[in-house]
Amino acid sequence: MSNVLRVAIVDPNDSTRERMKNVLLGMDSIWLEAECSRYEFFVDVVTQTTPEIGIISLDADAPKALALLTDTLARAPGCTLLVTSSSTDGRLILESMRAGAKEFLTQPLKPEDVSAALQRVRRLTGGTPAAARTAGCRTFCVTGAAGGVGATSVAVNLAVALAHDPENSVVLLDLDLALGDADVFLDTIPEYTLADVAENIERLDLTLLKRSLTRHASGLHLLPRPIELEDARMISVQKIERVIGLLKTSFSHIVIDASKYFSEIDIAAMRQADTVLMVTQLDVPCLRNVVRLMASLDEDKAVREKVKVVVNRIGQDGGQIGLKKAQETLGRDVFWQIPNDFRAMAEARNNGLPLSEQAPKAAITQSILQLAAALSGKAAEDQEAAGRDGKGRRWLGLWQARSN
Repeated sequence: MSNVLRVAIVDPNDSTRERMKNVLLGMDSIWLEAECSRYEFFVDVVTQTTPEIGIISLDADAPKALALLTDTLARAPGCTLLVTSSSTDGRLILESMRAGAKEFLTQPLKPEDVSAALQRVRRLTGGTPAAARTAGCRTFCVTGAAGGVGATSVAVNLAVALAHDPENSVVLLDLDLALGDADVFLDTIPEYTLADVAENIERLDLTLLKRSLTRHASGLHLLPRPIELEDARMISVQKIERVIGLLKTSFSHIVIDASKYFSEIDIAAMRQADTVLMVTQLDVPCLRNVVRLMASLDEDKAVREKVKVVVNRIGQDGGQIGLKKAQETLGRDVFWQIPNDFRAMAEARNNGLPLSEQAPKAAITQSILQLAAALSGKAAEDQEAAGRDGKGRRWLGLWQARSN
């Protein structure tokens, strides 16, 4: 799904357009971004929706369709154009290639023919714009070694920290389908949930997906868990993969708050992620869980190299195991440490505010900001500048993760 292609089609013939649409909707590597029934409107559709691939049917009016090819390439040079026709006339094929089409597909379309054509286009262009765009999207999956370790707190505040940078477009996906509460942390009342998106996945385009997201004042977008418990049943691995694939074409960063069940859906999300943050605390039950979970995750080639251990609530009173001993137990380094600040975190959660608003100068806030900087590959000072709010407040004294 990381190479999902956004496609726009035009065909004035309703019946053949519907057949073409059904073929494309059945392909996991394709997202139907827009369909058009008039040649005259297609250029505007392409310039507004910016798909990677455009498919033009020639049968309704071949001369007009060929002229459309030239016009579309002139106004949207980043869109790769394919043509389709029920005719196999050699002259028509030659004229369409001269006009700029990369592939000629015979009607009725077959999924295997479309897939092969797209593979040839990738080889010719050295990769598609979609591949470049999704490669630029960073996806972080946050999970916990046990319930109550603060994984959701980390996920929500990490997402907000990333969204502070005006260069970033960030979406938070709540995958705790039963007990997720990312919307509560952000004091939002979503109109739509993940269940609504999953139910309409076959008809969904980018415009509708973005309308289904809840926008927070920080600039963060949220796709929350279903409202009703039974609605979680309609969410499958395939649907989650498709949603994440589409989000990758639209956002620079995705933060996924996974459940603590390590279900098939959670594992699928981890496979889609660039980095998996395993949040734990320095106590025996949590560390034992990390060892046990890593033994299982290490068997999955798509996950094992991505997992980074994040220790939360460093410095809380009593009963903590030393960091050096914890790393010996885990057999791996701790990637990040987040200091304990129960009061700031409780107040932020109860007020429905991110830490950046509730306690902008607190060490816990600064630590999460620097974590966002580290994960996004930006210098801490750049992220600090991006974290200033409209009143000129700034983040101070970034927390340094230290070994004990």
